[in-house]
Amino acid sequence: MISRRNIRVKVMQTLYSMESIADGIKPGEATGVLTKKIEQSRQIFTYLIYFITEVARYSETDARHKASKHLPTTADLNVNTKIAGNELLWKILENESFKKAIADSKPQHLLDEELLKKIYQQLVLSPEYTEYIEEKSRNSKTEKDMLEFIFSNLMLPNEDFINHVEECFIQWDDDAEMMNQLVLNYLNKPAHTNFTDILSKEKRDFAQDLLTTVIDKKELSMELIKPKLKNWDADRIASLDLIILQMGVCEFLFFETIPTKVTINEYIDLAKAYSTIQSGQFVNGMLDNIHKELSAQNKITKKTYKNSTI
Repeated sequence: MISRRNIRVKVMQTLYSMESIADGIKPGEATGVLTKKIEQSRQIFTYLIYFITEVARYSETDARHKASKHLPTTADLNVNTKIAGNELLWKILENESFKKAIADSKPQHLLDEELLKKIYQQLVLSPEYTEYIEEKSRNSKTEKDMLEFIFSNLMLPNEDFINHVEECFIQWDDDAEMMNQLVLNYLNKPAHTNFTDILSKEKRDFAQDLLTTVIDKKELSMELIKPKLKNWDADRIASLDLIILQMGVCEFLFFETIPTKVTINEYIDLAKAYSTIQSGQFVNGMLDNIHKELSAQNKITKKTYKNSTI
């Protein structure tokens, strides 16, 4: 579920937070921080999926409330609840790992009922919803599109919703882009998601290995980086850029199944997304230079495996 790019972001953030520790990193401390960041991301992801399901299920709540009025109108007695039977919705609700994640994290305690109601009301007024309920049959694409519409068109653009998740999860700003990708990927392919552990063993090992390697090999990587800095204004080099470079160098030297082109492209993208305006160009030039030097010295050894991609 979480891609290697997402993992690189988490490792980068962990290393950056470790930079502020004046007394040095204690054994296991960085790993603990990384594990916590991944767990926080899992909780955000679970909450977003939970909120989508609650919006869809609110049609039944709306129907009950209107039917219980003292003098209900014909419209009050005929609220369309088709979306509450959305087939993808029930695949989510019946997923055992989702049930367990809900029981563990208790997202219902974070839920803003008034906000939920407002988003549902926006859904009901949308032409997309009208088209959905007027269609008598069900098909997997339409069912998926409706839940995706709730997320992409009603939740994410809603300033009140964003303020809500920012209050609930301090990590939201760091994870927002990743969460958009994760939720959309999940709605398209929900079958194999484990809500209790959003990292496979292979990816968890990659995260752990990348973090510990960058920490353990910092002196070596900086020996390769520092001579190349003479062409750049040292005072303008962001500390995050140096961390990104260290990660790139470590992937060159110690991760045999990751192609060097993948490493360079990934860290250019991270620099553009998370550091300064000039960082993409800086990281590109530095990693390309270091790569050429290491290749000329035959210090880069790569193995080709079927799944050795990002």
